[in-house]
Amino acid sequence: MLPYYLGCPSWNEPAWRGSFYPADLRPADSLGHYVQVFNAVEGNTTFYARPNAETLRRWADSMPADFHFCAKLPRDISHGGDLREQLAATADFLELLARLGERVAPLWLQLPASFGPQRLGELAYWLDEFSSRRIAVEVRNQAFFAKGEEERALNRLLHERGVERICLDSRALFACQSSDPSVLHAQSKNPRVPVRPTAFSDSPQVRFIGGPDLDANAAYLTPWVDKVAGWIEQGLTPHVFLHTPDNHRAAEQAQRFHCLLMQRLPGLPALVELKPEVEQLGLL
Repeated sequence: MLPYYLGCPSWNEPAWRGSFYPADLRPADSLGHYVQVFNAVEGNTTFYARPNAETLRRWADSMPADFHFCAKLPRDISHGGDLREQLAATADFLELLARLGERVAPLWLQLPASFGPQRLGELAYWLDEFSSRRIAVEVRNQAFFAKGEEERALNRLLHERGVERICLDSRALFACQSSDPSVLHAQSKNPRVPVRPTAFSDSPQVRFIGGPDLDANAAYLTPWVDKVAGWIEQGLTPHVFLHTPDNHRAAEQAQRFHCLLMQRLPGLPALVELKPEVEQLGLL
């Protein structure tokens, strides 16, 4: 049992076969292997499409009871206008995910850059409607990173409700000078905002988005080791998610982070190591 939650943006990454996963792993078996190593995943898939009942059944059958699926609200809810008009859609989404039970923790609300300080009333109303849920919010509007009254108002709103402010660290991604399409795509879709390592609840949330060179990412990733270790020593339960531009090396980046954290916290259990190569049996 780890004292924190560690994972990647998804579990179904074909590029991991032959490295993190066995070379001949069927896509349908990816989740079963992923949960042997990591105890959490970002629910990016729900941002783009709602899973059907059969998919949720398979997920529930494969995920351990203490696994955390940080489901993102679908974009038609988070990006679809006034949040006060999305209460029924949100309730329907939560009902859909009910099969996963307490694994949906926390629920993530990722707000667009257009969601600014003038809309904080909407956010407060929506959060109060679902106050029984563990929720984390990611903001992207620059006013919420200006260290002014707008940011303080956001922080007060979240802190008073025990709602976590997701910390996005994209510095390593934007420090990367590359013409690689995957890097350019990642830079175009991710915000370039200052780092805000907050802990408004007992479960701070970190999303680290690095470049394809893991050694180059180290200068930005290593300081998170002390921060996460400090939170654990305080009795908090951080969630840490590691990205690379195409996520081909996300699992490796997460494993590296855990190895660094083991050095900082002696006695921290090692991650399970999957055998990527299938043993070839000789003919008798």
